[in-house]
Order: sequence, then structure tokens, then C-alpha cells
Amino acid sequence: MARSRNLVGIAGRALGRPRLLASLLRAAWRFRARGWWRRSPFLPLPPREYLDWRMHTAYGDGDRDPSVDELSRYVRWANRLYRTRREGVRT
Repeated sequence: MARSRNLVGIAGRALGRPRLLASLLRAAWRFRARGWWRRSPFLPLPPREYLDWRMHTAYGDGDRDPSVDELSRYVRWANRLYRTRREGVRT
């Protein structure tokens, strides 16, 4: 229930902020399971075990979900980091 509530919350926030929507889509694509097109439901979703592990390492509990604010801050940070690594270090 909380997971779907967070998804609705972040989707609502992203609709009003196109840059956040783009960041969410890029982050979601990076988290997709390999070979996702071979398994039902044929969506680029991350493996459940991976998400549980990420939540456990972040919060000490695999069942805890990040808040909408935490999730939006994370995707913006992750995309800035990815862009910085892709562009390389400038001197």
C-alpha cells in the first residue's frame, strides 16, 4: 500500500516538474532488470530482491519505502552524478 502511495505521489510531483520526470525515467531505466522483455509482465522493472536489498542497506529494513521527498532528491542526485561521470572531470 505504501509503495503504491509513494509511486502516485512521485508521479504527481513529476507531472508538475518536467525535469524531475526526465530524471525519474532515466533512473528507472538504469534500475531495470536485465532481460526484462523475456518475462511477464514485460515491463522494465527492477527485481524485487534488488529493491529489498537497496531498502535494507539504506534503512535497515527491506520493507521500508522512501518518502516522496527522499525519492525525488535521490533521482536528482543520481542523475547529476551520472552526468558528471559521463562528462568526465573538468580541470
